[in-house]
Amino acid sequence: MVVSGNMASAAEVIVGGSAPKTVPLNCISLSEPDITKSVSLLKQACVDSGFFYVIDHGIDQELMQEVFRQSQKFFDLPLHEKMKLLRNKKYRGYEPFMNQTSDPGNQISGDYKEAYYIGIEVPEDDLKAEKPFYGPNLWPTTDILPRWKEIMEQYHKEALRVTRAVARIIALALNLDVGFFDKPEMLDEPIASLRLLHYGGKVSCPEKGIFGAGAHSDYGLITLLATDDVMGLQICKDKDARPQVWEYVAPVSGGFIVNLGDMLERWSNGIFRSTIHRVVLDGRERYSIAYFVEPSHDCLIECLPTCKSEANPPKFPPVTSAAYILQKYKETFADVSMYSKHQP
Repeated sequence: MVVSGNMASAAEVIVGGSAPKTVPLNCISLSEPDITKSVSLLKQACVDSGFFYVIDHGIDQELMQEVFRQSQKFFDLPLHEKMKLLRNKKYRGYEPFMNQTSDPGNQISGDYKEAYYIGIEVPEDDLKAEKPFYGPNLWPTTDILPRWKEIMEQYHKEALRVTRAVARIIALALNLDVGFFDKPEMLDEPIASLRLLHYGGKVSCPEKGIFGAGAHSDYGLITLLATDDVMGLQICKDKDARPQVWEYVAPVSGGFIVNLGDMLERWSNGIFRSTIHRVVLDGRERYSIAYFVEPSHDCLIECLPTCKSEANPPKFPPVTSAAYILQKYKETFADVSMYSKHQP
């Protein structure tokens, strides 16, 4: 199934106002009984654009709507309350507007968004907490946001379940065993981050280097993105084209926009695409919920045996999951210590 801006179905695309033309994307139903159909649709999408829709994922719609409601409640708090939960060295907690610069070479300032990071909960006295990206989460107090922690943890768990289901289809599309990504060093103990995002009502101007989020590719395996009905996400299928052609991705009601990350492109030797994308704002506020999944810290990302040959040797050197992510974060995130004078 291909979903575009003029299709009405179980995956009805919501487009607000006079929306621009959107790129058609393949749509994968996780309730589809014919796995070969899903594999075919996904493989085509991964080769073509690295983006596709996922519907019928089994996450209760009321839970998804509640996550959006609770996200907005947090971002509506006074700045001094949000700064009490400033992002720590484990990348948990609040990130202020313009802290991240996704495309440093083409932006005059940081991304016009604020965010909140929630990882897999690892107690501070657990030996795993010594690893990058592992540790306890930061949580708003229950007197300010009751049930917030409970709702976010439930969604985190459900999103990881969906990710693993999608990864099994990806494995088959790469001619691997269906459980390839279920191994302990991959998605059995992943680095998984739920990122609540709020884009402020600032009009983007790509010609002047002003963006909701600058052009970038995601770093990990795959990303699940749920959005409100405000258009903003754009993709560029050919990053080397001059001029680059940017196309909008329409939100999908009740489903996910899914895209591949750099690690999957490296694993597949460039056969599957980690496509650059950005957020261009029209002056309206925009909320989205991104779920980023990377394999475990020590997982070695190297060319899969099914993706190389004498005519197509490996294009990327091997790298561990943690090393790759740490380098990417170093390149795009500002040091949060710069905000210390603003903390209570």
